[in-house]
Amino acid sequence: MKVPRPLQPLIEDGIIDSVVRRLRSGKEASVFIVECRGELRCAKVYKDADHRGFHRLAEYQEGRKVRGSRDARALRNSGRHGRELQEAQWKTAEVAALYTLDRAGVRVPKPYGVFDGVLLMELVADEQGHPAPRLGDLAISPEQARLWHSFLISQVVLMLSAGLIHGDLSEFNVLVDAVGPVIIDLPQAVNASSNNNAFRMLERDINNLRETFARSAPELLDTHYAHEIWALYGAGLLTPDSVLTGRFVFDETAADVEGVLAHIEDERLEAEERQRRLAEANA
Repeated sequence: MKVPRPLQPLIEDGIIDSVVRRLRSGKEASVFIVECRGELRCAKVYKDADHRGFHRLAEYQEGRKVRGSRDARALRNSGRHGRELQEAQWKTAEVAALYTLDRAGVRVPKPYGVFDGVLLMELVADEQGHPAPRLGDLAISPEQARLWHSFLISQVVLMLSAGLIHGDLSEFNVLVDAVGPVIIDLPQAVNASSNNNAFRMLERDINNLRETFARSAPELLDTHYAHEIWALYGAGLLTPDSVLTGRFVFDETAADVEGVLAHIEDERLEAEERQRRLAEANA
């Protein structure tokens, strides 16, 4: 096929030998199968912000580190430098997450680096060596649904133990190779400790998995792994080996608003009384 323009520098530099075909094209990026010294890999070409369909970019970038105060100010503004920084963060976030998660033992495509803004990574393949299908394209038995759901929950825990939350995990961002599920598409991965939206994203990721596998195993709808995992994480007790049940006791105690207001009023009156006594003592 004709070499796409973003991949031409990689051909010229000898990083890839040839472009085999386009694998898929989404709102955020296009992925190509390329050959590198006799081995098939994937090359991910990110689309510019004007052509990218990912929403709520700001909430995903919250908490990401920048080099200095000037860059921090630029990100808060909508100027050219700020947009360039956002683009750079978006394109480098995925490779950083892939390296972190690969080292942590999470099943993600093995990264081989970023070259001229193009991410080079492992081609996830099925038993025949063909590109692996997406989870959402497969018919799943109840037994397989339970097994894969349990495995992916353990992968979410492994990711969180490494400090990251996928942020957009669903049946469309999981491939199934010859061994089992592989998590893909991580440019929006967030730092769990520095993003105020972290729990909401974790809950959405886990609920997406629950709903997907519950189509084959409906009993999974009664599980609440997100709250159980986050409670352990918040208490500093979450580890990759944490035993999970999917059960969580919610605090259904209604807030005693009148009691809180009464306590505040009592504190105010006591403070006024202390001030009055202090004034009298100094008189």
